[in-house]
Amino acid sequence: MTRLLNTLPASVRRVVGLAGVGLLAGCGLQQDIDVVLPAYPPQLVVEAYLENGQVPRITVTESVAYLAEPTPQVPTDVTATLTLPSGQRTLLKFAPGVDTRTGKAYTHVGTRTLAAQPGQTFGLELLDTQGRRVTGSALVPAQVLLDTVEWVFNDKPDDQRRAYVLGRFRDPATPLDYYRFQIHRRRVNRDPEVDYTVEDRLSNGTEYSLGTGYDYKANDTLFVTLYHLDRPYFLFLQSVQDARNANGNPFGQPSGIKSTVEGGLGVFTFLSYQRRRVMLK
Repeated sequence: MTRLLNTLPASVRRVVGLAGVGLLAGCGLQQDIDVVLPAYPPQLVVEAYLENGQVPRITVTESVAYLAEPTPQVPTDVTATLTLPSGQRTLLKFAPGVDTRTGKAYTHVGTRTLAAQPGQTFGLELLDTQGRRVTGSALVPAQVLLDTVEWVFNDKPDDQRRAYVLGRFRDPATPLDYYRFQIHRRRVNRDPEVDYTVEDRLSNGTEYSLGTGYDYKANDTLFVTLYHLDRPYFLFLQSVQDARNANGNPFGQPSGIKSTVEGGLGVFTFLSYQRRRVMLK
């Protein structure tokens, strides 16, 4: 080995020598480090999606430490107040249950259906006996309609025959519009098979086509939904996706969730959408 090294240029011999020293120094060495995690004060977490014509139902839980069991903590001393566009404040009753329409659990529920117009703003306030306070506001976006929902099958044999689906709509001429496109198969109270967000920053006022790959069979029943979002909810969804992409990825950029509320964690928004049910033939 020494004879071989002597045949190499001096600069190369120095690099090889340093590498060898590093390898020898690293052999059999181990150092354990105890990381002391800072104290984490639990925060109130809210998930609230208002809809026109629906009784408001929201979910309030409590955050837990990073290494704790992921078991939902439901505080029972939270007072939830919804402020209507008129300024009227209405108390949401603590009455845990499951919304049969969406399959989602909730903790607080209102008494009347909501009637809203585009441009109006709703407010939310949460208070508990520990003095914690969470506030949020939600703007009602205008509904943007799907002009068409269409599908095209490939020309493969029947056992391989599949269709892609397209939803087309016209983006308003106003700048800074945000959308969420979803497709559910058979039922909407399960996870969507297609779910992504877009913005009109580069294509304001044009026609949009949002679609899928060749993923669907003949006679599939699909629910195609187009949401028109406000900016805070759009940023929330983007941050959730970024956090999922970074989770477990050694090359991913760490990402925090951008809540739409103040004083706690979570989201409070008004859902404005159109949904179409189609059967592929």
